[in-house]
Amino acid sequence: MAKPGLDGVFADFKEREALAEAMIPMIGGLYRRNVVIYIHGVPLYNQSVIDLMKAHRFVRQIEQNEMSEFETHPMLEVLCRLDLGPAHIDIGKLTSNYMDDDQGLSVQAYVERECVAILGRHDTVSHEPRDVVVYGFGRIGRLVTRLLVEKAAGGQNLVQRAVVLRPPKNPVEDLNKRASLLRRDSVHGSFNGTIRVDEENHVLICNGNVIRFIYATDPADIDYTQYGIKKALVIDSTGVWRDREGLERHLSSKGVAKVLLTTAGKGDIKNIVSGANSDLLEEEDSIVAAASCTTNAIVPVLKCINDHFGIVRGHMETVHAYTDDQNLHDNTHSKERRGRSAALNMVLTETNATKSIGKLLPELDGKLTGNSIRVPVPNVSMAILNLTIERDTTVEEVNEFLRDVSLNSAMSRQIDYTVSSEVVSTDFIGNRHAGIIDSHATIVQGSQVILYVWYDNEFGYSCQVVRVGQKMAGVRYPIIPAQPVTGESADKEVAPLKVAQ
Repeated sequence: MAKPGLDGVFADFKEREALAEAMIPMIGGLYRRNVVIYIHGVPLYNQSVIDLMKAHRFVRQIEQNEMSEFETHPMLEVLCRLDLGPAHIDIGKLTSNYMDDDQGLSVQAYVERECVAILGRHDTVSHEPRDVVVYGFGRIGRLVTRLLVEKAAGGQNLVQRAVVLRPPKNPVEDLNKRASLLRRDSVHGSFNGTIRVDEENHVLICNGNVIRFIYATDPADIDYTQYGIKKALVIDSTGVWRDREGLERHLSSKGVAKVLLTTAGKGDIKNIVSGANSDLLEEEDSIVAAASCTTNAIVPVLKCINDHFGIVRGHMETVHAYTDDQNLHDNTHSKERRGRSAALNMVLTETNATKSIGKLLPELDGKLTGNSIRVPVPNVSMAILNLTIERDTTVEEVNEFLRDVSLNSAMSRQIDYTVSSEVVSTDFIGNRHAGIIDSHATIVQGSQVILYVWYDNEFGYSCQVVRVGQKMAGVRYPIIPAQPVTGESADKEVAPLKVAQ
């Protein structure tokens, strides 16, 4: 569509606003049929008119084209008229591909051709809903709960059934306080929906999802089946147990089938970074770790750079938001320096992220070092990757490669990309990617490449945790438009359609 003249800018905006407003009930109707609409990886369900318009604008900046609501609205109209099986549909990629080469087809014919694998079918997914128990209700536990409620869709997904906590002095008072913490967050804002406290049954009802609160000191003591919970995936966000012996206590509980740890696992536990080494997950894996937030931020980027350029060696420094294991005021702490006030100091400390790289990406074993500096911000961190690669390159080549990866690769949900030279940490609160490339900060001198990778170490990481949980539970949807999937991101069981995680 041609750009409007200055006199028509406001009229153009109002037209696009009207189209975005019309899209909301269409997106919602599809969502309740388990047809989830995205625009280049950004989910469009439960969004406001302005949110939809901002998502379109962001894509235009990153993809460097003029796609707008004028182009996506007709696509969405066609999708609503079709008899579609459950799927994840990226309307941004669908529209961009059509704009690049429509092959003489009408919008109707083009969309039908791209969706042929799911037309008239309601067997596009074979998984059953999977009960989920969130063990612990701190920063990550609450954000995972928000995500699970948001992603409930038509119900054939991960279904949170319970939260487990240590026994309080007053359970009713505790339930109300937990509801308040879920409802309001100083960093991430208000819960997107309604929360009702049912004191009699000791449950929270969140957007219609009934979540029971169970109190226990030992996972092995809980019988989940008495609450109707079966074959549950336990997402342990406490960090109390990180080895197989400790986490197996969950498997001793009646009604539990699998365990997912929301930090790096120890010993022989598989650490999985969604999108990077998800192929290592096997159906029989009963205990899995989602690795750390920093590991999730850097592994997808490192894998892409190594696959394309080859990494000889490197160093990672993470400038990390403080966490609740640090002290507000100087006090004793089990780890060096972390006892000093988190609100007043930059605190140099170790990171386990680079130590785990060798297990996640064996080809980089022993090639990376790393440290961490905790700084006085409550959320959003940055990893600085100083890499020596196998050949000389340029800033333009590196940035163009990473821009394309963020848009068109199997790791588009892990790697984001920004073109702004004015962004700061708070601009990335709520970003759903594992890491975001700051293209204006990229430095290249011959074979030396320095990348700056932002990441929401709370919400972005929680998104990665849920993606691993979906894979463990066998929650798989075909993705439209279909793209060839190669390497470790491929899911062989559903070829030729790429699978959503």
